[in-house]
Amino acid sequence: MTGSDGIAHGIPLDPDDVFQAVSNSRRRQVILSVDRSGDTTISAGDVAVEIAAQENIVDPSQVTSEQRTRVYISLIQGHLDTLDEIGAVDYDDRSKTIQPTAATEPLADHIRRITTACYKPDGDA
Repeated sequence: MTGSDGIAHGIPLDPDDVFQAVSNSRRRQVILSVDRSGDTTISAGDVAVEIAAQENIVDPSQVTSEQRTRVYISLIQGHLDTLDEIGAVDYDDRSKTIQPTAATEPLADHIRRITTACYKPDGDA
């Protein structure tokens, strides 16, 4: 389903699965990374470096082995399987690669819209 703004609004997933997918920041980052890759297969290692860079506020070239490994393990041991099981991405456990599904782009669009619309009220820590 595409709205008048040209953005795909329909997400071909169960609402509970969508909420599970976007409830964790690393899973949101995986969805956004895979969406940015287009139809290209992306490695879990590359996504781990991207997420580690964002979490540590450094350039990807400055991510340490420890930072990358910490993220990589959490992706491999849970987040990627979760996203694959609900259909948000297609994760190949054998090759440790990720591809988009029909749900990836609309999920990424919604994540971007929510992130843009949200703000932290003044006075909140």
